[in-house]
Amino acid sequence: MVKIILDTDFLLSAIKFKVDIFSELKRICDFPYNLWILDKTLDELEGKKEGKLVKNLIKDKVKVKETNKNKSVDDLLMGLEEKFVLATQDKELKKRAKKKNLKLITIRQKKYLKID
Repeated sequence: MVKIILDTDFLLSAIKFKVDIFSELKRICDFPYNLWILDKTLDELEGKKEGKLVKNLIKDKVKVKETNKNKSVDDLLMGLEEKFVLATQDKELKKRAKKKNLKLITIRQKKYLKID
């Protein structure tokens, strides 16, 4: 079972562009997977305009990974030891993930997901 970790920016962009991430993930993933977010991602969503909407969207569909909250979400993600697929729109985080040889899922053309 592959872990797909959803980043804050990815979730907010999916709401903004009205991308159904769940049906898109089924379409592009030809492997079994679980969806995860970091507990700190939930904290980041607190102050965002679409934060409540995102929380309702992912409720019961996404597992929460407990972390040491004294680092940024990006640092926590890059510090994880296990292999996972990262879903993000963040340019800097994409660069860091590529250096770590992580697979990436991104929103393309504001309407569909792509896995690299």
